[in-house]
Amino acid sequence: MDISFNKMIEDSFKKNWDCPALSDYKGITLYYRDVARRIEKLHIIFSICGIQKGKKIALCARNQANWGVVFLACITYGAVPVPILHEFKPGNIEFIVNHSEAKALFVGSRVAEEITASNMPNVENIINLDEFKILYAKDPKVPDTREHLNELFGKKYPKAFVKESLNYYKEGSPNELALINYTSGTSGFSKGVMIPYRALISNVLFAVQVMPQVNNTSSVVSMLPTAHMYGMMFEFLFEMCVGAHVFFLTRVPSPSIIVKALEEIKPILIIAVPLIIEKIYKSRLQPFLKKPGMRFLLGLPIVDKKIGDKINETLSNTFGGNFLEVIVGGAAFNKEADSFFHKIGFRYTVGYGMTECAPIIAYSPWDKLKLYSCGKAAPRMQIKVDSAIPATIPGEILVKGDNVMLGYYRNDEATKESFTSDGWFRTGDLGLMDEDGYLYIKGRSKTMILGPSGQNIYPEEIESIINNMPYVVESLVVDEGGKLIALIYPDMEAGEVEGFSREMMMQKMEENIKIVNQDLPNYCKLSGVRVMPEEFEKTPKRSIKRYLYQPNTLEN
Repeated sequence: MDISFNKMIEDSFKKNWDCPALSDYKGITLYYRDVARRIEKLHIIFSICGIQKGKKIALCARNQANWGVVFLACITYGAVPVPILHEFKPGNIEFIVNHSEAKALFVGSRVAEEITASNMPNVENIINLDEFKILYAKDPKVPDTREHLNELFGKKYPKAFVKESLNYYKEGSPNELALINYTSGTSGFSKGVMIPYRALISNVLFAVQVMPQVNNTSSVVSMLPTAHMYGMMFEFLFEMCVGAHVFFLTRVPSPSIIVKALEEIKPILIIAVPLIIEKIYKSRLQPFLKKPGMRFLLGLPIVDKKIGDKINETLSNTFGGNFLEVIVGGAAFNKEADSFFHKIGFRYTVGYGMTECAPIIAYSPWDKLKLYSCGKAAPRMQIKVDSAIPATIPGEILVKGDNVMLGYYRNDEATKESFTSDGWFRTGDLGLMDEDGYLYIKGRSKTMILGPSGQNIYPEEIESIINNMPYVVESLVVDEGGKLIALIYPDMEAGEVEGFSREMMMQKMEENIKIVNQDLPNYCKLSGVRVMPEEFEKTPKRSIKRYLYQPNTLEN
């Protein structure tokens, strides 16, 4: 691979100099020329701070235009950015900063109030990302020099700063370390995934190949965490390489905020996690579909087609109406919603990826996707299922290709365990693959429950059914002493509208479980239900941290 990622960024900035690049929704807009100017000033700050090529720079703040500026400044300088989810607790943030050996840390104002510099002894500078103010510096000269930044910028470019001035760092090889992305995953301890430049290039080329229509006239809404590979790659980096305009929502993306932004901005591409799509499905479509007589009407071919077309049109308008497709990924998709969207011809597809692959592994466009699958191997990727009969017997999904990580930072043991002896990366996911190469996810190998007679029980499949029941927001199925128990976080707001007490809501959940059990084989019927008082704790990609809710954890 003889393509340079930073050359792609540099060429895009020169080509799209006068086009809008990054906006805070309802706030500032930075053109590509503005982003380039801020990048150059940050390069001067890096130099003042004594940061050398290859050194780590951590950044921890909510999604915003300046987050994008700092990330691009790091990578085009030759430093290694370490993005950290701003919702992590202070101890987790400090741990990641220390473990990554970051020399500088950019933080949002809220994070700045919570962390303690003395807990990060290797950090030489802490900078407020909102206004680029030096909050802490080991060298007393640094803050003073920061005050003269505009003067230093003027000396460096005495005539003018123009697009021809750009000369970004070019990586030495495709295998050079580009960034470290820490993921807590759903199985416990956070590991630093080392992403090489080849993985960034391969993912961008994939996006360009499947979405050639995205260009400098296109807009995209960034609603996923940019600190996570899924949002970073397909709501930010890809767009920066093709000159598109990114709108950061900047605050917690509730369905109502998301829908309003999509209707206003009319993005060409929508990247989402199942939770967002399922909430819109349950709040806007399920009540209509469950009206008296609707099931009968949907059974009549002619009426069914007319109703389906109308719903498709309404749903498409809800998402702005201008999108090529909605790409759903990051976690398992609800089967009822998946089936319904497929039936009405809604422009959506379900992909499969991991942080360790930066992130794409499998994908198919919406009009070629098979129901319940997550597509076929992405370009420059290979997939195989470790099973004697991959089409019918689930096995671990193994992958190879340009997108795969270098390993886990400072964790040789975990790196070794993640690869087979012949170089295949172990995803830890279980799946099937049909004769056409379409992949079907069955669940995490670590979450599979062994039934009473050796049957394989995939809790995600049961949860998908529970999540479609009335007054259920989300659920988790756990094994307690050989019995399957459903942990359910109910929709208390909807219950309050109906006048439900907590006892009545518990009764509703028990009724739900009885209905769910009617469709389950005996070996995976639910023995009980427990109502959770608050939403399940999530990972950056909005997957439930399952390990926190296992019986031995709940008892402690």
